[in-house]
Amino acid sequence: MIQRARKRSGFTLVEVLVVVVILGLLAALVAPKIVGQGEEAKRTAVSVQIREIEQALEMYRLDNSMYPTTAQGLEALVSKPSAPPEPKRYREGGYVRRLPVDPWGNAYIYRMPGDHSEFDLFSPGPDGEEGGEGAARDITNWE
Repeated sequence: MIQRARKRSGFTLVEVLVVVVILGLLAALVAPKIVGQGEEAKRTAVSVQIREIEQALEMYRLDNSMYPTTAQGLEALVSKPSAPPEPKRYREGGYVRRLPVDPWGNAYIYRMPGDHSEFDLFSPGPDGEEGGEGAARDITNWE
């Protein structure tokens, strides 16, 4: 009786191991570059949001000849402040629809007059507290 050669189907264990090793090497090379980008992307998003809030504050100043006070806060960009000094020519609908929070869930901090510029606007960063160094440093409108 003549045996017919069976057709080979599937992969051998060695072939599978080679593919797993190659994928592991690729992951080891690519993962460190991707992992560190998350925090940097959040810091970039904060910088963009600060610039947008600054533009809204400038529009407020152009309409009312002043920035909102610290007591009025950034809420003055959403709804007309009732605390003095009341703006005379407040824009219908406000200057922003809603105030953003930073990527870590913190409210932006606004001070008028500012210590560093006409007004200070900043995110307390990932630690949620003012100050800090390195990865915990604040993201500001004056730097």
